[in-house]
Formats: sequence, C-alpha cells, structure tokens
Amino acid sequence: MSEDTKINYGKLDPRLLEVLACPVTKKPLTYNEKTNELISEKAKLAFPVRDGIPIMLVEEARELD
Repeated sequence: MSEDTKINYGKLDPRLLEVLACPVTKKPLTYNEKTNELISEKAKLAFPVRDGIPIMLVEEARELD
C-alpha cells in the first residue's frame, strides 16, 4: 500500500479490521476514528477500542440510534 492510500486508524491496527467480525452478526466492522469504536451497522452496536485493543463484548458495546 502506498503512502497516499494509507488510512489512518488512530490507535487501531488496520490489520485487525481484516480479521475481526461483529460477534452478533458475524459481519465486517468499520472503524470510527472520532469515537475510537468499531461499528456494526447491522447490529447497531459500537464496540470500544481501549489502548488499541478492541473490546468485542456485547455487554461493553454502545447501542447506536
């Protein structure tokens, strides 16, 4: 990947997005750098990322409107 096409994932290693999936829907996640959360659009959940570590527990997720 060239320098021009790199995406800034803040504190999250972008390689994690290639292997992580929503624990509820098993669908891919997107990263919201502003809130530092992994978003599951289908489940309407936002999973926090703390110190670069995704917290993939449903109990820790925030419900999206």
